[in-house]
Amino acid sequence: MFDLVATAYAMGQGAGGDAPQGGGFAALVPIILMFVIFYFLLIRPQQKKAKSHQEMINNLKKGDRIITSGGIYGRITSLDDHTASLEIADKVRVKVTRGSIASLAQAAPEPKQKDESNT
Repeated sequence: MFDLVATAYAMGQGAGGDAPQGGGFAALVPIILMFVIFYFLLIRPQQKKAKSHQEMINNLKKGDRIITSGGIYGRITSLDDHTASLEIADKVRVKVTRGSIASLAQAAPEPKQKDESNT
């Protein structure tokens, strides 16, 4: 039993026995660097996107054309603090939460008319 403890103790010693171990701060530098990289590459852009989405939701008004997170296109007919009524077709209205509005829909460009003088 004593040989086992002595062997384990001897294996636990660094090269040189009394040589000081590396500083505690030096071991933390890579971890701190990882958190800084994650912040600038992942967390900060996500916070900016969430802030701009919240701003867009707060600035909605009646008549805006929007797209829901489910992919439904519609026009806002009325707004409440938490909900919005959308007209998705003639006389077809649905009520959705404001948070489910993904973005404003861009007005689709009108199709170009064929020039009939070339035929």
